[in-house]
Amino acid sequence: MARIPEDTIQTVRDQADIVDLVGRHVSLKKAGRTHKGLCPFHEEKTPSFIVSPDRGTYHCFGCGEHGNAFGFLMRQEGLTFPEAVRSLAAEHGIDVPESGGADRSEIEQVVRANDVAQDYYRRCLNTEEGSVARNYMVGRGLHKDDADKYGIGFAPDRWDGLTGRLRHEKVAPEMGEKAGVLRSRDSGGHYDLLRGRLVFPIQDARGRTVAFGGRALGADQEPKYLNSPESPIFRKREAFYGFPQALEAIRKADRAVVVEGYFDRIALDRAGIGEAVATCGTSLTEEHAKNLKRRSRNVVLLFDGDEAGQKAILRSLDVLLPQGLRVRAATIPGGGDPDDYLNAEGPEALREIIDTAPPAIDLAIRRAVAAGISTPWERSDAVGAVAPLLARIVDPVERGEFARQLAMAVGTEPRDVEAALRKELRGGPADDDVASEVIHRRETPADRHYATVLRLVIDHATELTSIDHEAILGLAPDDDWRPLADAVLRASTGSGRIDALLDELEGARKARLSAIANEPRPELDDAEQANQILADELRWLSRQRDKREAAALTAQIRGDGADPLALLREKQRQLDERRLANEPPHPTRS
Repeated sequence: MARIPEDTIQTVRDQADIVDLVGRHVSLKKAGRTHKGLCPFHEEKTPSFIVSPDRGTYHCFGCGEHGNAFGFLMRQEGLTFPEAVRSLAAEHGIDVPESGGADRSEIEQVVRANDVAQDYYRRCLNTEEGSVARNYMVGRGLHKDDADKYGIGFAPDRWDGLTGRLRHEKVAPEMGEKAGVLRSRDSGGHYDLLRGRLVFPIQDARGRTVAFGGRALGADQEPKYLNSPESPIFRKREAFYGFPQALEAIRKADRAVVVEGYFDRIALDRAGIGEAVATCGTSLTEEHAKNLKRRSRNVVLLFDGDEAGQKAILRSLDVLLPQGLRVRAATIPGGGDPDDYLNAEGPEALREIIDTAPPAIDLAIRRAVAAGISTPWERSDAVGAVAPLLARIVDPVERGEFARQLAMAVGTEPRDVEAALRKELRGGPADDDVASEVIHRRETPADRHYATVLRLVIDHATELTSIDHEAILGLAPDDDWRPLADAVLRASTGSGRIDALLDELEGARKARLSAIANEPRPELDDAEQANQILADELRWLSRQRDKREAAALTAQIRGDGADPLALLREKQRQLDERRLANEPPHPTRS
């Protein structure tokens, strides 16, 4: 995907009216300099959703959702960041030049080739030649209305059907090849990729047809499923079949159901489970996991019930769990397909399987126990089989609960499982950003005072005298605050736009900044009052820092092996410095 220049992104950011954008989905009421309404991302009766036009941000103090105009579009409409930028740019008449990647005009031609192909396949399904495909659909419980709803088509068993149609529509065959619907002949010219197959359109979050999946109709056709190759607009590692249709259902249900096949996705949708999506001929990847995480933390996997399907579920946990997703595993009784089960048992029975799906870790524990736990070696093997998956769970509470379940199921001591888990965690890669998102630490008085300092910098950067970055950074309560404070202080000397800063930060730091920036507070009378409050807050933080240093020095004096005279002299020196100093490090420099 071509890269959007940063100055264009900033132009779009400056032009975007976040109150107007959010107001299309949320009823907002003005509250001072902000607007307030019911959060669109969770059910609530008392408004806790704040939109700040001055900062171009939103924050929900109920569920913690936060971001800027781009983030709201990404969350509400399921767009990627570049898609959100382009969508807002189009609204405001801003041209989006591209740098790197595929040429924009080329992308438009590839999209055009796919549109022509989709129209061709749809028309062919309703011809006499398409009767074989229609009959096959009836055998799978699908009819004309279903074909219309899901855009299903038919690729005739001809070498040049689509090739000729693209030529007639004045689409260059080279663009058909780039789109993946044509292939080039060694002898020259092109031929149709999909032939004699039922065709499913694959769309991106914007609803554009980016690829196709073809299901073989002949008994001797191989492979059974043939998908479009990757193209400038299609990457299998991040694409889902049925994605744009499922976005609203995923938001409402607060879960995504992932299946392996096109018919499986259609079966779940027919059963009223519209939040289902299917992978496109590949296993779940990290890109898939991140795509799901942007929409919901809850994922249900519905794969084949055979041995291969169960192993596929466990492999999927390797990429889903590190993203903080809560994964359940559903199984069709007898290992059948969802559409077969739907036709045999009805939609209620299929929904029951999805709604009651147990945590996927339970599957891993059951498989480990089934392999045997009668000897110490077998119990060790069982713990060793599950511990790597537990180590991928980022939430320590969830991880601890599943570890206790594993200990009970295997018949060993919880401390032994914890020891195995600690070994896995030490050996695994560190991901501070992901882990920090699930650390819910108690807020201290120092946290509250330091948040006030940063809030003053955000609100009154132009009214404060030149801000002493080093003094403020030196008073940070801990190392978690320092990177965030540094980002805020740097922004105060530049554009000062918090919505731009939100695009740079991730995880807990981004959430903390959004909460600080959007928390309601009274307006100050003038710049003098802002400077006075800042000085008072830094004086308080300075005293707290002195107390911490004194306490640390006292602990050293009491410790073994320390030189008490040297430490006492150091403590006296610190006391003398504080006594001589009339003021703590001042927030500003003249």
